Amino acid sequence: MVLSSNLREIIKVSGNDARDFLQGLVTNDVNKIDQGLVYTALLTPQGKFLFDFFILADGADVMIDVASDQSKPLLKRLMMYRLRADVEFNIVPLYLQRGLGMPPEGGYADPRHRDMGWRRYSPNTVADDVDWTARRIAALVPDAGSELTPDSYILEWGFETLNGVDFSKGCYVGQEIIARMKHKTKLRKGMARVAIEAPVPLHTPILSQGKDAGFICSQSSGHALAYLRFDRIGDNMTANGVHVRVEHDMAS
Repeated sequence: MVLSSNLREIIKVSGNDARDFLQGLVTNDVNKIDQGLVYTALLTPQGKFLFDFFILADGADVMIDVASDQSKPLLKRLMMYRLRADVEFNIVPLYLQRGLGMPPEGGYADPRHRDMGWRRYSPNTVADDVDWTARRIAALVPDAGSELTPDSYILEWGFETLNGVDFSKGCYVGQEIIARMKHKTKLRKGMARVAIEAPVPLHTPILSQGKDAGFICSQSSGHALAYLRFDRIGDNMTANGVHVRVEHDMAS
C-alpha cells in the first residue's frame, strides 16, 4: 500500500495567528505540537464531526495532515473562520510515509494508539505492505467516511481514548456539546469491535432480536468495527443474515 499525495495532503497554516486561530477551532490543545504529533478534529457548532486530522509544528507554522478528499472542504471551512486573523493556508508538496516500530529520524509516533506505528512527511513516497485497516480495527481506531460521518459525535467513536480531545484547553467549536456528553451523560451508543462470519456491505444494519442495534463499518479478516446501541448487544446479532459477535465495546 502506498500512502501518497492522492490519499493525504499536507496543509501549512502560517502567519502570526496560526496557533491561536486553530486553538479556537479544534478539539485538542494545539500547543501539544511542541511535544510531537497531535490528533484532533473540527466539529460543527452542534458538536458533530466534520474533519479529523493530525497537526505538527514546522517552526512557527502548523502543518495539517488530512485526507486528500477532505483538504478542499477543510480549507473552505478554515477560510470561513479566518475573518481578520493573520493566517495563510497553502498545500505543501509532501508525502505521508508510515511504518511500524520505532519512528525513524523525522518521524512521529501516531498519537492515537501505540499499534498504529509512526508517520513521517517527506518529498518521496514509500510503499509498505501493512494492513492498516486490520490494525485500526484491532486498536479500535475509526476512520473518516467508514466510521466518522457527518452525524457522528466523536466521544462515541473513542476520541478521548485516542488522545483526540482535550477537556481543559478552553473553548472551541462544538465544545459545549462535547463537554456535556463527557460530564453529564452516559454514552448509550458507540464503537465496538466485532467478529463477523462473512463480509457485508459498509454500513449494513445490525439486528438484535429483530431490532435495529447499529451498523457494520470497516472490515478485515473476519473482524470489523461497528456502531452499536449498548443496550441491544446480544448473542444473536446479525448483519445481512451474517452472525455478529461483540469482542470489545466502549461500555465494557
